[in-house]
Amino acid sequence: MKRLRIILVSLVATLMVSCGTTSTVPITGRQQSLMVSDGEVLTLASQQYQEFMKTAKKSANAQNTAMVQRVGQKLAKAVTNYLKNNGMAAEVSNFAWEFNLVQDKQVNAWCMPGGKIVVYEGLLPVTQDEASLAIVLGHEIAHAVAKHSAEQLSTKMKQQYGTQIASAVLGQLGMGSNTMSIVQAIAAQGFNFRNLSYSRSHESEADHMGLIFAAMAGYNPQVAVTFWQRMAAASTNQTAEFLSDHPSDATRIKQIQGWMPEALKYYKK
Repeated sequence: MKRLRIILVSLVATLMVSCGTTSTVPITGRQQSLMVSDGEVLTLASQQYQEFMKTAKKSANAQNTAMVQRVGQKLAKAVTNYLKNNGMAAEVSNFAWEFNLVQDKQVNAWCMPGGKIVVYEGLLPVTQDEASLAIVLGHEIAHAVAKHSAEQLSTKMKQQYGTQIASAVLGQLGMGSNTMSIVQAIAAQGFNFRNLSYSRSHESEADHMGLIFAAMAGYNPQVAVTFWQRMAAASTNQTAEFLSDHPSDATRIKQIQGWMPEALKYYKK
């Protein structure tokens, strides 16, 4: 039995090493292992984005719509320049930037892989100004630039492969198991980029990168602290940090304050 366990671990380890590619996250320099290509992720994201926009109602407020597009384009330009100037020009082709403000009272915004950004009208009373909006959009854009969606997909695939290997070994042992049904359940889960919950580490990385992207775009990153304080005051979610996909408000603000000296180096009024 012990030998079989060792074989199982070896098989899983071999699979993880042999499959996928290694990528470096901009700004943070973190190494990530991806098992899906940019093309595969962009195709899925484009399909989901088109489906969402078919039913979404765009904002009738021309001034706010123009603001969202103006802030978004400044951020997109800053990100594009950064990638080109830091040996990542090939990544630029992955983005076809688009910014929409939609009629929805949710305090929310999201960015799909490929640079499709949607802001809900309910967010604007909390952001209050362009600089704070840039903090939010920088965070969402960072998820796309850091390929967090592809990383989440890769994690699910690795889990699925590992379960399949375990099932094969257990089958050889003649043990009854519902492992294959678990595998099927994982495979059947829809992967919705719009509603994707990232891990706490991904959220923190997006905060870090987004702060710097906002500074690069000419927005004062120091507004991030007061913005997240407003978000904390407006939030009714009191879930303990260890039970949440997001850092606690206090943790998030403390981390942002720690990254502020770095972000200010990129800030030019």
